[in-house]
Amino acid sequence: MGVKVAIAAASVALLHPALSLPAFSQDREPPAPEPGQFQDSPKQIVDEAWQIINREYVDGQFNQNDWQAIRQDLLSRQYTSRDEAYEALRKAIKLLNDPYTRFMTPEQFEELTNQTAGELSGIGIRMGVDDKTKHLQVVEPMPNSPAARAGLKTGDLILSIDGQATKDMSPDKASSLIRGQAGTAVKLEIQRAGGAPFSVSLTRARIEVPIVRSSLQTESGIRVGYIRLNEFSAHAAEQMERAIEDLKGKQAEAFVLDLRGNPGGLLNASIEIARMWLDAGSIVSTTDRAGNSQAARANRTSLTNLPLAVLVDGNSASASEILTGALKDNRRALVVGSQTFGKALVQSVHSLGDGSGLAVTIAHYYTPAGTDINKTGISPDVEIKLSDEQEYYLFSNGGRLLATESDPQYTRAVTMLRNRIAANNNVAPLPQ
Repeated sequence: MGVKVAIAAASVALLHPALSLPAFSQDREPPAPEPGQFQDSPKQIVDEAWQIINREYVDGQFNQNDWQAIRQDLLSRQYTSRDEAYEALRKAIKLLNDPYTRFMTPEQFEELTNQTAGELSGIGIRMGVDDKTKHLQVVEPMPNSPAARAGLKTGDLILSIDGQATKDMSPDKASSLIRGQAGTAVKLEIQRAGGAPFSVSLTRARIEVPIVRSSLQTESGIRVGYIRLNEFSAHAAEQMERAIEDLKGKQAEAFVLDLRGNPGGLLNASIEIARMWLDAGSIVSTTDRAGNSQAARANRTSLTNLPLAVLVDGNSASASEILTGALKDNRRALVVGSQTFGKALVQSVHSLGDGSGLAVTIAHYYTPAGTDINKTGISPDVEIKLSDEQEYYLFSNGGRLLATESDPQYTRAVTMLRNRIAANNNVAPLPQ
Protein backbone atom coordinates (compact mmCIF):
# COMPACT_ATOMS: atom_id res chain seq x y z
CA MET A 1 0.00 0.00 0.00
CA GLY A 2 1.56 3.26 -1.09
CA VAL A 3 1.56 6.27 1.18
CA LYS A 4 2.09 9.74 -0.16
CA VAL A 5 3.67 11.74 2.66
CA ALA A 6 3.31 15.48 2.65
CA ILE A 7 6.28 17.20 4.23
CA ALA A 8 5.62 20.82 5.16
CA ALA A 9 8.35 22.91 3.54
CA ALA A 10 10.41 24.93 5.93
CA SER A 11 11.18 28.44 4.84
CA VAL A 12 14.66 28.77 3.43
CA ALA A 13 16.21 31.04 6.02
CA LEU A 14 19.22 31.51 8.21
CA LEU A 15 17.90 33.04 11.38
CA HIS A 16 19.74 35.00 14.03
CA PRO A 17 18.17 35.91 17.38
CA ALA A 18 17.02 39.52 17.02
CA LEU A 19 17.59 40.53 20.62
CA SER A 20 21.35 40.09 20.43
CA LEU A 21 21.83 42.20 17.31
CA PRO A 22 23.84 45.42 17.45
CA ALA A 23 22.08 48.53 16.18
CA PHE A 24 23.48 49.87 12.94
CA SER A 25 24.38 53.53 12.66
CA GLN A 26 22.11 55.65 10.49
CA ASP A 27 22.81 58.83 8.56
CA ARG A 28 19.19 59.89 8.91
CA GLU A 29 17.42 58.28 11.82
CA PRO A 30 13.77 59.38 11.81
CA PRO A 31 12.15 60.35 15.08
CA ALA A 32 10.15 57.63 16.77
CA PRO A 33 6.41 58.27 16.73
CA GLU A 34 4.96 60.11 19.69
CA PRO A 35 3.54 57.82 22.39
CA GLY A 36 -0.01 56.96 21.43
CA GLN A 37 0.31 58.55 17.98
CA PHE A 38 -0.56 55.32 16.16
CA GLN A 39 -1.70 53.32 19.17
CA ASP A 40 -4.20 50.59 18.25
CA SER A 41 -3.81 51.68 14.63
CA PRO A 42 -2.55 49.62 11.68
CA LYS A 43 -0.04 52.42 11.16
CA GLN A 44 1.68 51.38 14.38
CA ILE A 45 2.62 48.01 12.87
CA VAL A 46 3.60 49.56 9.55
CA ASP A 47 5.93 52.05 11.22
CA GLU A 48 7.34 49.46 13.62
CA ALA A 49 8.29 47.24 10.68
CA TRP A 50 9.68 50.18 8.69
CA GLN A 51 11.87 51.24 11.65
CA ILE A 52 13.36 47.75 12.01
CA ILE A 53 14.23 47.54 8.32
CA ASN A 54 15.67 51.06 8.39
CA ARG A 55 17.86 50.17 11.35
CA GLU A 56 19.06 46.69 10.34
CA TYR A 57 18.73 45.97 6.64
CA VAL A 58 21.98 44.79 5.06
CA ASP A 59 21.75 47.18 2.10
CA GLY A 60 21.98 50.76 3.34
CA GLN A 61 20.84 51.98 -0.08
CA PHE A 62 17.64 49.91 0.19
CA ASN A 63 17.98 48.69 -3.40
CA GLN A 64 18.27 52.32 -4.57
CA ASN A 65 14.89 53.25 -3.06
CA ASP A 66 14.20 56.40 -1.02
CA TRP A 67 13.31 54.60 2.18
CA GLN A 68 12.38 57.83 3.97
CA ALA A 69 9.89 58.73 1.24
CA ILE A 70 8.45 55.23 1.48
CA ARG A 71 7.81 55.81 5.19
CA GLN A 72 6.04 59.07 4.49
CA ASP A 73 3.86 57.36 1.90
CA LEU A 74 3.03 54.46 4.22
CA LEU A 75 2.06 56.74 7.10
CA SER A 76 0.05 59.15 4.94
CA ARG A 77 -2.48 56.46 4.08
CA GLN A 78 -5.71 55.76 5.91
CA TYR A 79 -5.92 52.03 6.51
CA THR A 80 -9.39 50.59 7.00
CA SER A 81 -8.09 47.23 8.25
CA ARG A 82 -4.94 45.47 9.36
CA ASP A 83 -5.03 43.38 6.18
CA GLU A 84 -4.86 46.57 4.13
CA ALA A 85 -1.87 47.76 6.16
CA TYR A 86 -0.21 44.35 5.82
CA GLU A 87 -0.56 44.50 2.04
CA ALA A 88 0.92 48.01 1.87
CA LEU A 89 3.85 46.83 3.99
CA ARG A 90 4.41 43.81 1.75
CA LYS A 91 4.50 46.06 -1.32
CA ALA A 92 7.06 48.35 0.33
CA ILE A 93 9.25 45.38 1.31
CA LYS A 94 9.00 44.00 -2.23
CA LEU A 95 10.87 47.11 -3.44
CA LEU A 96 13.98 45.74 -1.70
CA ASN A 97 13.99 42.81 -4.15
CA ASP A 98 14.98 40.47 -1.33
CA PRO A 99 12.83 37.34 -0.96
CA TYR A 100 14.20 36.71 2.53
CA THR A 101 13.13 40.04 4.03
CA ARG A 102 9.45 39.41 4.54
CA PHE A 103 6.40 40.27 6.60
CA MET A 104 4.46 37.49 8.33
CA THR A 105 0.88 37.51 9.57
CA PRO A 106 0.38 36.40 13.20
CA GLU A 107 -0.45 32.90 11.94
CA GLN A 108 2.63 32.72 9.72
CA PHE A 109 4.84 34.10 12.49
CA GLU A 110 3.53 31.53 14.97
CA GLU A 111 4.27 28.77 12.46
CA LEU A 112 7.85 30.00 11.99
CA THR A 113 8.31 30.34 15.76
CA ASN A 114 7.16 26.77 16.33
CA GLN A 115 9.36 25.54 13.51
CA THR A 116 12.56 27.15 14.76
CA ALA A 117 11.75 26.23 18.37
CA GLY A 118 11.62 22.59 17.27
CA GLU A 119 8.47 22.09 19.31
CA LEU A 120 4.75 21.91 18.68
CA SER A 121 1.59 21.39 20.68
CA GLY A 122 -0.23 18.33 19.43
CA ILE A 123 -0.29 14.55 19.70
CA GLY A 124 2.96 13.65 17.95
CA ILE A 125 2.29 11.86 14.68
CA ARG A 126 3.59 12.10 11.13
CA MET A 127 0.76 11.68 8.65
CA GLY A 128 0.46 10.77 5.01
CA VAL A 129 -2.34 10.08 2.55
CA ASP A 130 -3.09 6.50 1.56
CA ASP A 131 -2.97 6.30 -2.24
CA LYS A 132 -5.88 3.85 -2.47
CA THR A 133 -8.38 5.02 0.14
CA LYS A 134 -7.43 8.73 0.10
CA HIS A 135 -7.73 8.67 3.89
CA LEU A 136 -5.10 10.05 6.20
CA GLN A 137 -2.73 7.44 7.53
CA VAL A 138 -0.34 7.38 10.46
CA VAL A 139 3.18 7.21 9.03
CA GLU A 140 4.87 7.21 12.41
CA PRO A 141 3.95 8.09 16.00
CA MET A 142 6.74 10.03 17.69
CA PRO A 143 8.36 8.25 20.65
CA ASN A 144 6.86 9.09 24.06
CA SER A 145 4.15 11.22 22.43
CA PRO A 146 0.42 11.18 23.31
CA ALA A 147 -0.13 9.24 20.06
CA ALA A 148 2.42 6.59 21.03
CA ARG A 149 1.05 6.31 24.57
CA ALA A 150 -2.47 5.90 23.17
CA GLY A 151 -1.27 2.97 21.08
CA LEU A 152 -1.57 4.48 17.60
CA LYS A 153 0.42 2.47 15.08
CA THR A 154 2.04 2.99 11.70
CA GLY A 155 -0.57 2.24 9.05
CA ASP A 156 -3.61 3.23 11.12
CA LEU A 157 -6.18 5.14 9.05
CA ILE A 158 -7.52 8.38 10.54
CA LEU A 159 -11.19 8.55 9.48
CA SER A 160 -12.16 11.73 11.33
CA ILE A 161 -10.79 14.45 13.61
CA ASP A 162 -13.26 15.81 16.17
CA GLY A 163 -16.06 14.52 13.97
CA GLN A 164 -14.73 16.04 10.73
CA ALA A 165 -14.24 13.42 8.00
CA THR A 166 -10.70 13.27 6.63
CA LYS A 167 -11.17 11.63 3.23
CA ASP A 168 -9.32 13.75 0.64
CA MET A 169 -8.04 16.02 3.45
CA SER A 170 -4.41 17.14 3.17
CA PRO A 171 -1.97 16.33 5.98
CA ASP A 172 -1.39 20.08 6.46
CA LYS A 173 -5.12 20.67 6.99
CA ALA A 174 -5.29 17.71 9.37
CA SER A 175 -2.30 19.03 11.30
CA SER A 176 -4.06 22.36 11.81
CA LEU A 177 -7.05 20.51 13.30
CA ILE A 178 -4.95 18.26 15.52
CA ARG A 179 -2.68 20.95 16.90
CA GLY A 180 -3.94 23.08 19.74
CA GLN A 181 -3.26 24.24 23.26
CA ALA A 182 -1.44 21.75 25.46
CA GLY A 183 -3.82 20.06 27.88
CA THR A 184 -6.82 20.15 25.56
CA ALA A 185 -8.34 17.04 23.99
CA VAL A 186 -8.79 15.91 20.40
CA LYS A 187 -10.87 12.92 19.33
CA LEU A 188 -9.80 10.70 16.43
CA GLU A 189 -11.72 7.92 14.70
CA ILE A 190 -9.21 5.20 13.78
CA GLN A 191 -9.39 2.10 11.63
CA ARG A 192 -6.73 -0.56 11.86
CA ALA A 193 -6.18 -3.16 9.13
CA GLY A 194 -8.81 -5.88 9.41
CA GLY A 195 -10.65 -4.20 12.26
CA ALA A 196 -13.69 -2.05 12.90
CA PRO A 197 -13.35 1.72 13.41
CA PHE A 198 -12.85 2.89 16.98
CA SER A 199 -12.53 6.26 18.69
CA VAL A 200 -9.66 7.48 20.81
CA SER A 201 -9.38 10.72 22.78
CA LEU A 202 -5.89 12.18 23.16
CA THR A 203 -4.65 15.06 25.27
CA ARG A 204 -2.41 17.48 23.41
CA ALA A 205 1.07 18.16 24.82
CA ARG A 206 4.19 20.15 23.99
CA ILE A 207 6.36 17.88 21.86
CA GLU A 208 9.98 18.18 20.83
CA VAL A 209 9.98 17.40 17.14
CA PRO A 210 12.64 14.81 16.22
CA ILE A 211 14.67 16.36 13.42
CA VAL A 212 17.62 13.94 13.56
CA ARG A 213 17.36 10.37 12.33
CA SER A 214 20.31 8.06 12.90
CA SER A 215 21.25 4.42 12.51
CA LEU A 216 24.30 2.16 12.45
CA GLN A 217 24.59 0.34 9.13
CA THR A 218 27.13 -2.23 8.03
CA GLU A 219 28.15 -1.37 4.48
CA SER A 220 30.98 -2.93 2.45
CA GLY A 221 32.40 -4.42 5.61
CA ILE A 222 32.49 -1.19 7.65
CA ARG A 223 30.19 0.15 10.34
CA VAL A 224 28.71 3.44 9.08
CA GLY A 225 26.97 5.87 11.39
CA TYR A 226 24.24 7.48 9.28
CA ILE A 227 22.77 10.77 10.53
CA ARG A 228 20.04 12.68 8.71
CA LEU A 229 19.36 16.26 9.85
CA ASN A 230 16.10 17.76 8.58
CA GLU A 231 16.52 21.36 9.76
CA PHE A 232 18.50 23.56 12.15
CA SER A 233 15.97 24.22 14.90
CA ALA A 234 16.62 25.08 18.53
CA HIS A 235 16.94 21.38 19.43
CA ALA A 236 19.15 20.43 16.46
CA ALA A 237 22.47 20.59 18.30
CA GLU A 238 21.40 18.49 21.28
CA GLN A 239 19.77 15.89 19.03
CA MET A 240 22.90 15.79 16.85
CA GLU A 241 25.13 15.33 19.90
CA ARG A 242 23.01 12.42 21.12
CA ALA A 243 23.16 10.77 17.70
CA ILE A 244 26.95 11.09 17.41
CA GLU A 245 27.56 9.76 20.92
CA ASP A 246 25.12 6.88 20.39
CA LEU A 247 26.82 5.82 17.14
CA LYS A 248 30.28 6.15 18.68
CA GLY A 249 29.10 3.84 21.45
CA LYS A 250 28.04 1.35 18.79
CA GLN A 251 31.57 1.39 17.35
CA ALA A 252 30.90 3.31 14.14
CA GLU A 253 33.99 3.47 11.93
CA ALA A 254 32.82 6.36 9.73
CA PHE A 255 29.92 8.79 9.45
CA VAL A 256 27.56 9.95 6.70
CA LEU A 257 25.82 13.25 7.48
CA ASP A 258 22.77 13.70 5.25
CA LEU A 259 21.78 17.35 4.66
CA ARG A 260 19.78 16.74 1.49
CA GLY A 261 16.56 18.72 1.48
CA ASN A 262 17.58 20.63 4.62
CA PRO A 263 16.49 24.27 4.07
CA GLY A 264 18.42 25.75 6.98
CA GLY A 265 17.27 27.39 10.20
CA LEU A 266 19.17 28.93 13.09
CA LEU A 267 22.66 30.35 12.62
CA ASN A 268 23.81 29.35 16.10
CA ALA A 269 22.66 25.76 15.55
CA SER A 270 24.85 25.43 12.45
CA ILE A 271 27.87 26.75 14.37
CA GLU A 272 27.29 24.44 17.34
CA ILE A 273 26.98 21.41 15.08
CA ALA A 274 30.08 22.35 13.07
CA ARG A 275 32.04 22.38 16.34
CA MET A 276 30.99 18.77 16.96
CA TRP A 277 32.83 17.70 13.81
CA LEU A 278 35.66 20.26 13.66
CA ASP A 279 38.40 20.52 16.26
CA ALA A 280 40.00 23.67 14.86
CA GLY A 281 39.59 26.19 12.08
CA SER A 282 37.12 28.80 10.90
CA ILE A 283 33.43 27.95 10.53
CA VAL A 284 31.86 31.07 9.01
CA SER A 285 32.24 34.83 8.88
CA THR A 286 29.47 37.41 8.57
CA THR A 287 29.58 41.02 7.36
CA ASP A 288 26.88 43.61 8.04
CA ARG A 289 26.04 46.73 6.02
CA ALA A 290 28.56 48.84 7.89
CA GLY A 291 31.31 46.40 6.89
CA ASN A 292 31.67 44.99 10.39
CA SER A 293 32.77 41.35 10.32
CA GLN A 294 32.37 38.61 12.87
CA ALA A 295 33.89 35.14 12.65
CA ALA A 296 32.96 31.88 14.35
CA ARG A 297 35.66 29.27 14.88
CA ALA A 298 35.92 25.71 16.13
CA ASN A 299 36.91 25.57 19.79
CA ARG A 300 38.45 22.12 20.23
CA THR A 301 35.19 20.53 21.38
CA SER A 302 34.77 18.06 18.50
CA LEU A 303 33.11 14.76 19.36
CA THR A 304 34.81 12.60 16.73
CA ASN A 305 37.59 12.62 14.16
CA LEU A 306 36.34 9.55 12.27
CA PRO A 307 36.05 9.79 8.46
CA LEU A 308 33.02 11.81 7.39
CA ALA A 309 31.00 12.29 4.20
CA VAL A 310 28.28 14.92 3.76
CA LEU A 311 25.36 14.45 1.36
CA VAL A 312 23.86 17.59 -0.23
CA ASP A 313 21.51 18.59 -3.02
CA GLY A 314 19.87 21.65 -4.53
CA ASN A 315 17.57 21.99 -1.53
CA SER A 316 20.43 22.07 0.99
CA ALA A 317 20.42 25.75 1.86
CA SER A 318 21.56 28.42 4.27
CA ALA A 319 22.60 26.83 7.58
CA SER A 320 23.16 23.57 5.68
CA GLU A 321 25.60 25.43 3.46
CA ILE A 322 27.40 26.98 6.43
CA LEU A 323 27.98 23.51 7.88
CA THR A 324 28.92 22.02 4.51
CA GLY A 325 31.27 24.90 3.68
CA ALA A 326 33.00 24.64 7.04
CA LEU A 327 33.55 20.90 6.73
CA LYS A 328 34.65 21.11 3.09
CA ASP A 329 36.99 24.12 3.36
CA ASN A 330 38.67 22.62 6.44
CA ARG A 331 39.04 19.30 4.60
CA ARG A 332 37.16 17.56 7.36
CA ALA A 333 34.58 15.89 5.12
CA LEU A 334 34.03 14.64 1.60
CA VAL A 335 30.97 16.31 0.06
CA VAL A 336 28.86 14.10 -2.22
CA GLY A 337 25.72 14.91 -4.20
CA SER A 338 24.73 17.92 -6.29
CA GLN A 339 25.17 21.71 -6.16
CA THR A 340 23.61 23.29 -3.08
CA PHE A 341 20.96 26.04 -3.12
CA GLY A 342 23.14 29.14 -2.76
CA LYS A 343 21.86 31.31 0.10
CA ALA A 344 24.50 33.31 1.95
CA LEU A 345 22.30 35.80 3.78
CA VAL A 346 21.45 36.04 7.48
CA GLN A 347 18.07 37.20 8.79
CA SER A 348 16.94 38.50 12.15
CA VAL A 349 13.36 37.78 13.15
CA HIS A 350 11.20 40.22 15.10
CA SER A 351 7.80 39.97 16.75
CA LEU A 352 5.64 43.01 16.02
CA GLY A 353 3.11 44.59 18.32
CA ASP A 354 0.03 42.74 17.07
CA GLY A 355 1.63 39.28 16.96
CA SER A 356 2.74 39.53 13.35
CA GLY A 357 6.41 39.17 12.49
CA LEU A 358 9.22 40.45 10.33
CA ALA A 359 12.31 38.71 8.98
CA VAL A 360 15.06 41.11 7.89
CA THR A 361 18.29 40.34 6.06
CA ILE A 362 21.05 41.78 8.25
CA ALA A 363 24.31 40.26 7.02
CA HIS A 364 26.12 38.33 4.30
CA TYR A 365 28.13 35.24 5.21
CA TYR A 366 31.27 33.68 3.72
CA THR A 367 32.76 30.20 3.98
CA PRO A 368 36.13 29.69 5.74
CA ALA A 369 37.91 30.06 2.38
CA GLY A 370 36.25 33.46 1.94
CA THR A 371 33.89 32.17 -0.74
CA ASP A 372 30.62 33.98 -1.43
CA ILE A 373 28.18 31.20 -2.31
CA ASN A 374 25.11 33.41 -2.71
CA LYS A 375 23.08 32.35 -5.75
CA THR A 376 25.79 29.86 -6.76
CA GLY A 377 25.91 27.30 -3.95
CA ILE A 378 28.63 24.83 -3.00
CA SER A 379 29.96 22.33 -5.52
CA PRO A 380 30.33 18.81 -4.12
CA ASP A 381 33.68 17.04 -4.21
CA VAL A 382 31.92 14.17 -5.97
CA GLU A 383 28.92 15.13 -8.08
CA ILE A 384 26.14 12.58 -8.46
CA LYS A 385 22.95 14.02 -9.86
CA LEU A 386 19.59 12.35 -9.38
CA SER A 387 16.81 12.38 -11.95
CA ASP A 388 13.39 13.70 -10.94
CA GLU A 389 12.17 10.12 -10.85
CA GLN A 390 15.02 9.06 -8.57
CA GLU A 391 14.37 11.98 -6.21
CA TYR A 392 10.68 11.17 -5.96
CA TYR A 393 11.46 7.49 -5.45
CA LEU A 394 13.95 8.20 -2.65
CA PHE A 395 12.11 10.95 -0.79
CA SER A 396 8.56 9.56 -0.97
CA ASN A 397 7.20 7.15 1.62
CA GLY A 398 8.84 9.09 4.41
CA GLY A 399 12.29 8.75 2.87
CA ARG A 400 12.50 5.07 3.76
CA LEU A 401 14.82 4.32 0.85
CA LEU A 402 17.37 6.97 1.82
CA ALA A 403 20.70 5.48 2.88
CA THR A 404 19.95 2.14 1.24
CA GLU A 405 21.44 0.43 -1.80
CA SER A 406 18.75 2.26 -3.81
CA ASP A 407 20.39 5.59 -2.92
CA PRO A 408 23.30 6.22 -5.36
CA GLN A 409 24.64 9.28 -3.52
CA TYR A 410 24.79 7.39 -0.24
CA THR A 411 26.37 4.29 -1.78
CA ARG A 412 29.09 6.38 -3.45
CA ALA A 413 29.83 8.13 -0.15
CA VAL A 414 30.12 4.78 1.62
CA THR A 415 32.47 3.43 -1.05
CA MET A 416 34.76 6.44 -0.70
CA LEU A 417 34.73 6.21 3.09
CA ARG A 418 35.53 2.50 2.83
CA ASN A 419 38.46 3.27 0.55
CA ARG A 420 39.75 5.95 2.90
CA ILE A 421 39.66 3.50 5.79
CA ALA A 422 41.27 0.85 3.58
CA ALA A 423 44.09 3.22 2.64
CA ASN A 424 44.73 3.93 6.31
CA ASN A 425 44.80 0.20 7.04
CA ASN A 426 46.67 -0.83 3.87
CA VAL A 427 43.67 -2.80 2.59
CA ALA A 428 42.72 -3.06 -1.09
CA PRO A 429 40.14 -0.39 -2.01
CA LEU A 430 36.75 -1.12 -3.54
CA PRO A 431 36.06 -0.10 -7.16
CA GLN A 432 34.27 3.24 -7.56
